[in-house]
Amino acid sequence: MSELDGELWRDIFFTSFDDLKLYARHYPAPDEKLRGVICLPGLTRNVRDFHTLASYLSQHPEKPRNVYCLDYRGRGRSQYDRNWRNYVPYVELLDTLDFMAIKGLNRVAVIGTSRGGLIAMLMATLRPTAMGAVVLNDIGPVIETRGLARIVSYVGRMPVPKTWPEAALMLREMNEAAFPDFDEAQWEEMAQALFDERKGRPTLAYDRRLARAFGTIDLSQAIPNLWPQFTALRQIPAFVIRGANSDVLSAETLKAMVGRHPNLRAMTVPGQGHAPALKEPQTVEAIGAFLSAND
Repeated sequence: MSELDGELWRDIFFTSFDDLKLYARHYPAPDEKLRGVICLPGLTRNVRDFHTLASYLSQHPEKPRNVYCLDYRGRGRSQYDRNWRNYVPYVELLDTLDFMAIKGLNRVAVIGTSRGGLIAMLMATLRPTAMGAVVLNDIGPVIETRGLARIVSYVGRMPVPKTWPEAALMLREMNEAAFPDFDEAQWEEMAQALFDERKGRPTLAYDRRLARAFGTIDLSQAIPNLWPQFTALRQIPAFVIRGANSDVLSAETLKAMVGRHPNLRAMTVPGQGHAPALKEPQTVEAIGAFLSAND
């Protein structure tokens, strides 16, 4: 067991199909009556992003459920891949499905932030019976070029701060326009989630070579949309969360998603951009209510 702020989770290490040691967190519920949850983070992010949400869902006084959060290969506590070309959503989907098979998980609810939502849409296309509900956090079938260009600009290129206060300040300077209401404590919390610590100093929590795989995107060309993959979600209850200041998921795309999915609900988080932190009571409670309504 590991402990953080009095909340408990279990560390899980498992082996991928190509022999990498990968990491997941399990936030256990008192029983396994309700649908389990798998949380999939953003491109460079890790399991720490979901601590607040996972704690809430696993310890809910009326409807607690098992929650598993995954670190993709090359991120967090998972082993780095010698072949950076494997840092793609399809391979990350295979790792996720392998983990589900190992743990005997079926018809799970998938909560995917950004990259994690893309993997969820792929899962609906290639293994639709694996998923029973989905939450897409600030991602959809159309990715805005402006937001994609911003992400390309920092992946693998962001300097590593020398101190934790410097880390919080750097993240504030990079993201304050999208998250204008965040206070100093929230920027410090974001820094603690994004960076690892080594000898008391922040260090990058993902393989810098991730930039090579992500950098193959040609922003001068039209970015292909994922409407076919999103359409595969039509038979699955879906909840889409959008940051009001998002430069990745537009309000127009969200409206089109609602129009094309017969069982989709949507929520816009004020004062946040890409991607909402999933820490505010109203957000985590809305996710909990959505899961309860679709058990």
